[in-house]
Amino acid sequence: MIGSQPVARLGVGLIGFLPSPSSGSVHLGPLQLRAYGLMIALGVVAAVSLTGRRLEKAGYGRRDDIAAVAMWAVPAGVIGSRIYHVMTDWKSFKGRWFDVVKIWQGGLGIWGGIALGVVVGLWAARRRGVQPAHALWAAAPALPLAQAIGRWGNWFNQELFGRPTTLPWGLKIDPAHRPDRYASSATFHPTFLYESLWNFALCGALLWIERRFRPKAGRLFAMYVAGYTFMRFFIERLRVDTASLVFGLRVNEWVSGIVFLVAVVYLLATRGQKRPELELDTASDGAGDPEADGDADGDADGDADGDADGDADGDVHGDVHGYADRDADGDADGEADAHDHVDAHAVRAATLVDAAGLDGAVLYDADADADADAEIDPDAEIDAQASGRLADGRPTD
Repeated sequence: MIGSQPVARLGVGLIGFLPSPSSGSVHLGPLQLRAYGLMIALGVVAAVSLTGRRLEKAGYGRRDDIAAVAMWAVPAGVIGSRIYHVMTDWKSFKGRWFDVVKIWQGGLGIWGGIALGVVVGLWAARRRGVQPAHALWAAAPALPLAQAIGRWGNWFNQELFGRPTTLPWGLKIDPAHRPDRYASSATFHPTFLYESLWNFALCGALLWIERRFRPKAGRLFAMYVAGYTFMRFFIERLRVDTASLVFGLRVNEWVSGIVFLVAVVYLLATRGQKRPELELDTASDGAGDPEADGDADGDADGDADGDADGDADGDVHGDVHGYADRDADGDADGEADAHDHVDAHAVRAATLVDAAGLDGAVLYDADADADADAEIDPDAEIDAQASGRLADGRPTD
């Protein structure tokens, strides 16, 4: 029993940690992909999909609007992230400034990405006819989703980990990636994992809050900001990578704290404000279904279109195509041949009426009722009707 204790401790030491990938690339046959960029791309795809679906479901826009916005916002976000990272850690690039463009090696600051990406994204959304507030509302839960996926790029690069730890979920880091002062430590806090899990939870929480409380568009985005910065402050306290300090705190700690306070102040100032009742509520209950809307609400598009189109089509087709029946009933003199000739012209005129989009115009009904017993010249009658339509500015063909 005593002799088994070293074996047990050895077993815990061997399996009591999270491994790190041996390479920062993913190989798909002959194709080699940088895992860091791949994870960011997957995060972007997921975020664009979720944002587009929310925007379209609420009736604020279409999915292809968000795809078009992403074509501007994503590159702007990457550029902003890199600029922020270089500005806050410029000493590490001293003497090797060309490395500034090597974003595949890691080094993107989320604050720069959000700042520039959101500004450019709102500009692009306005160009597409999407209101900025609606775009922010739709993107609020999608942003932490993208971050949750993108953080796994740090895992592939063995970067941005926390202090050494002996916890069972400690992340094993190769000696080449360890800071000099921790060269003898093998496992570290997997801060990428902490942040990823938090962001997945934040995404779910925002979706639930939206359905349950319907906060104003700006409030939902502020909740995302407050939720993310709250967690990020403590993540920064764990990290051991080189960073610029201001009064003993990392720059990202200051930014997280300040942005968190701003978001909380905004939430307090706008508490109780809710988003107006829009299509989001009816989208899951058959919104856009004319029959359902007409039956349930009595004033929806299906009912209105049914009444309007029914009147127009019914009048045009009923009066014009039904001319033969009415004329036959009212034909006291039995002039069947003449009226049959008129019927053929009536059908042609009805087709022209439909093509011109006339609303309920009746071409022959009045003449048929007034002159039922008179001698009818079909060609003259059709010509007269066509002349009248031209005088009214309506097309005859």
